[in-house]
Amino acid sequence: MIAEIRSGAVVGIDGFGVTVEIDLATGLPSFTIVGLPNAAVRESRERVTSAIKNNGFKFPQKRITVNLAPADVRKEGAAFDLPIAIGILAASGQTGASMSAQSVILGELALDGRLKPVRGVLPIALHARERGCGRVLVPDANAHEAAVVKGIDVAPCSDLREALRILEGGTPRAVAAGTAQGLRPRCPDLDYAQVLGQHAAKRAMQIAAAGGHHVIMIGPPGSGKTMLARRLPSILPALDDDEALENAKIMSVVGSGGGSVLTYERPFRSPHHSASDAGLIGGGRGAACGEITIAHNGILFLDELTEFKRNVLECLRQPLEEGRIVIARANASCSYPARFQLVAAMNPCPCGYSGTLGQPCRCSPLAIRRYLSKISGPLIDRIAIYVPVKPVEPGDLDGGSGDVGTDSGEMLRGVLRAVEMQHGRFGSGGGVKRNADMPVSDIGGLCAMDGEARELLAAAQRRLLFSARSRRNIVQVARTIADLDSAEAVAARHLAEAVQYRVPRFLEES
Repeated sequence: MIAEIRSGAVVGIDGFGVTVEIDLATGLPSFTIVGLPNAAVRESRERVTSAIKNNGFKFPQKRITVNLAPADVRKEGAAFDLPIAIGILAASGQTGASMSAQSVILGELALDGRLKPVRGVLPIALHARERGCGRVLVPDANAHEAAVVKGIDVAPCSDLREALRILEGGTPRAVAAGTAQGLRPRCPDLDYAQVLGQHAAKRAMQIAAAGGHHVIMIGPPGSGKTMLARRLPSILPALDDDEALENAKIMSVVGSGGGSVLTYERPFRSPHHSASDAGLIGGGRGAACGEITIAHNGILFLDELTEFKRNVLECLRQPLEEGRIVIARANASCSYPARFQLVAAMNPCPCGYSGTLGQPCRCSPLAIRRYLSKISGPLIDRIAIYVPVKPVEPGDLDGGSGDVGTDSGEMLRGVLRAVEMQHGRFGSGGGVKRNADMPVSDIGGLCAMDGEARELLAAAQRRLLFSARSRRNIVQVARTIADLDSAEAVAARHLAEAVQYRVPRFLEES
């Protein structure tokens, strides 16, 4: 007898349907799983056998063949335990469960039949809704995650017996719809009011937040580079519904439990400088996603940039341009979203005090050049805003100047006004939402400049000899500065400020 159960799996961050086919035939007892299963799927034989026996059912002494269709796509994870167990019981006539194609079944079995949570429930539930399925059976721990998807019934199951009861016509337990966190869930302990002085640096961070531009900060130890970066999320605009759902899918695949709630806070990732290229961009066994995908629609902060391995940093060049990363391996190829905002911080030299007044630098010119050469010119060329961070003045630290710092609330209001202008400019179609993502073909029409500004740009390019990409970055940053100023056209003062943020030549030539 043959039984068919609907289930699902994930490729990249997208779900796809899997049909679990079970055939019980006469012959020597065996249990075979085919359809490109990985080790975790093949090990389900022991889990399924023990769960069936420990729940009072008889494990059939037959030649059992399980096929996971489509057979040409590799299957990973333990989510097929429950559909395999139900299919075996249905094929052997031990349950009257309905094998309706309207139900998608997922779950990892413990040896006693309890259900454990699995990864990727949210994208699988989204795919199930798209193909017309009306219900998903999931472990209790994944119920709220699946309930984020509107238009599909969620049946939470605590164990194998409850799943069978539901499939036999029982009423599933109710589950609350997936919740959404507030539009501005922000840590009150991280506010730009705590950053005393550094007015120019805070202005640059506000521009970066408003336009989504990449930033590099260079300054001596203790000047506040990390403080400035870690407070950037406090002035970022909230995610919209589509972005929040896409990020929830990523967290569901990663398995952090973030898919159980839609959060509108942009992610902030700060990997250690010892991270490998697979950890940063993705890869390894199974072509898993990396930090740049987890930081999608948010911030990737690379502190101590020059301590990262050069080959790791070079991997960032393509995703910084395209907003996606394709992980190609011999047995797997996956495409992941990676439209993140890069924020980097570094010292100017190995000792950290090159160019700092009152602090002698102990590094030779050769040592400084070797230190800066750890970052390639093509990577630096993709960064739009350069921020020199000077040591904080003693008067700012002891309060003698009366400066209490510009707070995040004031900076956020300016960012939101600029973002509103960008939304009106780009509209809802095309996927472009920030000035930093503006296509080259649209820059001429959307970044209109007055005559004085055009003359200033031409003079700056003749004198500074920056690349075409740097010119594009300058124009985009100037457009953001004009948005913060609520100006329709880019004026000379906006362009002059943008040119000041251009990465200096000593870094471009590193």
